[in-house]
Amino acid sequence: MDKVYDSVIIGSGLGGLVTAVLLAKFGRKVCVIEKNNQYGGNLQTFVRDKEILDTGVHYIGGLGEGENLYKYFEYLGIMKDLSIQRMGIDEYDRISFDGNPINYPHAQGYENFVQQLLHYFPEEKQALTVYCEKIQDICNSFPMYNLRKSFGFNEAVLGISLKSFLDDLTDNELLKAVLVGSNFLYVAKAESTPLYVHALTINSYIQSAWRCVNGGSQIAKLLIRQLRKYGGDIVKNKEVIAVEMDDQLIKAVRTDDQQLIYAKEFVSNINLRHTFAMLPERFQKQAYVKRIQGLPLSPSVFSVYIVCKEGYIPYQNYNIYHYKNIASVWYNQEQSPLVVSMSCNSENQRYCSTMTVMCYMTADEVQQWNETFNRSIIQQLSSRGEEYEAFKAAKAAEIIEELQQLFPNIKAAAQSVHTSSPLSYRDFIGAEEGNMYGYLKEYKHPLNSLISTKTKVKNLFLTGQNVKMHGVLGVTITAFSCCLMMLGKEFEDDLFKENDEKVLVGDLDSITI
Repeated sequence: MDKVYDSVIIGSGLGGLVTAVLLAKFGRKVCVIEKNNQYGGNLQTFVRDKEILDTGVHYIGGLGEGENLYKYFEYLGIMKDLSIQRMGIDEYDRISFDGNPINYPHAQGYENFVQQLLHYFPEEKQALTVYCEKIQDICNSFPMYNLRKSFGFNEAVLGISLKSFLDDLTDNELLKAVLVGSNFLYVAKAESTPLYVHALTINSYIQSAWRCVNGGSQIAKLLIRQLRKYGGDIVKNKEVIAVEMDDQLIKAVRTDDQQLIYAKEFVSNINLRHTFAMLPERFQKQAYVKRIQGLPLSPSVFSVYIVCKEGYIPYQNYNIYHYKNIASVWYNQEQSPLVVSMSCNSENQRYCSTMTVMCYMTADEVQQWNETFNRSIIQQLSSRGEEYEAFKAAKAAEIIEELQQLFPNIKAAAQSVHTSSPLSYRDFIGAEEGNMYGYLKEYKHPLNSLISTKTKVKNLFLTGQNVKMHGVLGVTITAFSCCLMMLGKEFEDDLFKENDEKVLVGDLDSITI
């Protein structure tokens, strides 16, 4: 029997789940539709040798009491049940380079951040101080980033080049490389990346950095629990393949089992190009849609998951970003960093149980298997063929050889090795070409990649990492922005009830990130 809802959300990634919970909380009859067997998008985990491995969430920032993501998760009702462990106060990220024995720390707390780097750059106190002040000033210019209201927004902030800012800050090339050393979090390109992308990403980690104990999928599970508490539905293994229109409005979505699901409004949490491809021809010729189709995608990732034998490698409560040289901190397809993150299974963990090692990989490198698909973790591992498995094994071996610089006993420590490629991220996460972070931002054309949560179809809205900002914080804020558009004053008054300023809801979507 066909079902009727107030709101249907396509895709159960973080953006879709947060949007669904907020709509359900305010009385909407909601249904989330997920094509895969597991909910959560980048929040998904999987198990190998009885160990939990994360696909996308290796650490989170801003979860200290009163900080920005803490406030959002508290409003959603999930903060109190999250199992998290704070990472190293003096070193939550480590930046290192071939041939340089020094490990450069990123520390929590701005004053501490400066002090820890002054050990290695004693002449650069002014540059470090100015850097920290600028990062905070930029973040304060985005009202929703700090869950507050505002009347205005300085669009000039969007047009500042990250590289130009660093070049003006100091002549010390090593310091500049260290400051952007964790840019695998957002993919820094020397010729195009805006300063605000760096600032919004790095700020929350400097506030506080955390690992999810036993994986990030707990976030999805807690959001689904909240959704069901408010009476919402969620279904999996059901793909939306078409929309049914009634003049200018969507009246229903059609799933791959030919079921029609009706609603008053629809929210897409899947990739935007696929979303607009489902619309009638008259909605696909707009300059708006063409602009989205022309946006550059972020690269994908090749990941090696190592299940470690007990007692071989001490647990490290920080991540490692290791580069060939200081020039390679800027995105270069030929010289990817190694990014190393250990999982956290308990508060008193002594030894590494699993290690994830990541490097850039584009869809072109796996193009020959592009027509193969795998959406079930219970399918045979060789479902794409022996040649594909050999390709992944060779790449993993190459990475482990490099990894020995950091962990000389890694081969002896490895109990088992597992891999994922851009095809894995494409099929399991639903990201176009397996991209990590949606569309890349460009300081010369800053508004091109800031997509409105509203569309030309009056009852179709957008959420997720493709819309404004990626990452757990960025996607959460985007979902709140989407719901401000959909729910209006009732949600606005409740969300900002501790703030007496009046805000123009119609402006929030266009000026906030």
